Amino acid sequence: MNDILNRVWWDNPVRSYLIVAAVIGFVWIFRPLISRYFAGLLYGVVRRIWKNVDKPAFTSLVVKPLGLFLLLLVSIAALYKLNFPDQLNETIYDFTIKEIIHSAGTIILIVTLFGLLLRIIDFIALILERKANLTPDQTDNQLIVFFKDFFKVILVIIGIMLVLRYAFKQDVGGLLTGLSIVGAAIALALRESLENLIASFIIFFDKPFVMGDLVKVNAVTGTVEKIGLRSTRIRTDQKTFVTVPNKQMVDSILDNLSLRTQRRADLRLELGPQTSSAALEQFLGKLQEILKRPEIAEFNLALTDITSTAMVVSSDYYTHPIAWTEFLKVKQEVNLTVLRTLEEMKIELAGASTDVRMIP
Repeated sequence: MNDILNRVWWDNPVRSYLIVAAVIGFVWIFRPLISRYFAGLLYGVVRRIWKNVDKPAFTSLVVKPLGLFLLLLVSIAALYKLNFPDQLNETIYDFTIKEIIHSAGTIILIVTLFGLLLRIIDFIALILERKANLTPDQTDNQLIVFFKDFFKVILVIIGIMLVLRYAFKQDVGGLLTGLSIVGAAIALALRESLENLIASFIIFFDKPFVMGDLVKVNAVTGTVEKIGLRSTRIRTDQKTFVTVPNKQMVDSILDNLSLRTQRRADLRLELGPQTSSAALEQFLGKLQEILKRPEIAEFNLALTDITSTAMVVSSDYYTHPIAWTEFLKVKQEVNLTVLRTLEEMKIELAGASTDVRMIP
């Protein structure tokens, strides 16, 4: 029996092949248990940072990629103990098969590890998103999506650097130096895009508006539907979809109409010059009663001007911050009531009747 175990086959004794196969088989069979155990340890670390973390959800999310990573890690470590057969070590394009297999194993291991880390980021973002949904402010949701994608990009870049360093034996330091020079040139070429990106950070943290707000910027008035990294999407009152660069949203004068405390309406009447002072005083009293509506918070009313052609009555009144359709309804009811009052008092508007005189 010992002779069989000690027999050398492809530069390795049979005993070594059996030990490696036993280790890999053990990990393969007990992979679910091992991965759940390590997932529990990882859950303990996450729970120290974020309380009330759902353990079953966390375990179901990471147990499969964690088990795959552990299996690959143990398999590569076990196979590394074997001597690579010289008769198989051919050269392909200046690279030996041993180097190619070693690089492929390193790439697979790094990709699996970073796949696990990306899963963890998704889970953390899910927890933060659930907490953000409990608040009426939608800016938190935008920040979570942004930083989730941001950290994913950082992880992918780090993973690529590790692959270049350990799989392809490249000098990452020199590569980073070259990338910094290229990055500076790209930054100059994409200056406007970078300004929009910085403006998006200002919007996220300063919060001049959030999703769902009715805003007016430049000549665009509408509801904010999405705040992106480069631009803000606004649905106008014409139901069109306007994309405004974030730099303009920050640099331009922006009126957040959703934050108004009242809505203003103006009423201007030019009464005929033949209207008597008594009728005018009576009309102003009735107009004052008309404006004392529950929807109107305050108003100003006065005879503002007297000309040879008209008596000018001006009023501005302010409603509570009601919806636009309700505001239009209030204006309509006020205007109709004013017209009925003018008809009842037989007061004519300036220019309603014109006398034509012919001089011979």
